[in-house]
Amino acid sequence: MAETAHVERLEIAVGGLSRAELMSRLSSRGVLLNAHAKTLLEDAVFDKRAIRAIVVTERTVAGLGLPDGATLPQILEGAQQQGLLLCPADTGPYLRMALSEQATSLDSVMSSGKAPTGALTVAAETLSADDDYPKGFYLRVVDGQAWLRGYRCDDEHPWSADDRFIFRLAPAA
Repeated sequence: MAETAHVERLEIAVGGLSRAELMSRLSSRGVLLNAHAKTLLEDAVFDKRAIRAIVVTERTVAGLGLPDGATLPQILEGAQQQGLLLCPADTGPYLRMALSEQATSLDSVMSSGKAPTGALTVAAETLSADDDYPKGFYLRVVDGQAWLRGYRCDDEHPWSADDRFIFRLAPAA
């Protein structure tokens, strides 16, 4: 199947559900979670918060001016230079539910020490400075099954030029 279409501009509602409601909603939509995603979803940031509308967009690492790949701090700096913002920490699950048209990944490898083919990594506020705690979420479809997966990395981890990130657009003035 072809690679997922580029997310140019997508408005989503983030928040409004309790942790239990969020887990139930993900489950009812058939979204699978890995252990890191479950760890992230246990954080208090996923307690019921007011609904916020945010607009997200996608960029590759190369599209951020980093054609040779980069570390996460370099990626976030490149995004900031383009006026892109981090998503709220609780964006991942809501984006997974809103992005129902993600194409199936070309490979089914679940963990290989790098961003998987077709993955969309949500650039979001981290919940812990500990490198052993998951940094955030990525979205992927494997064998037709939607996944919300958490990932871990340190500030030295190399991301490839083709890796795809979701950022928040600044609200229009």
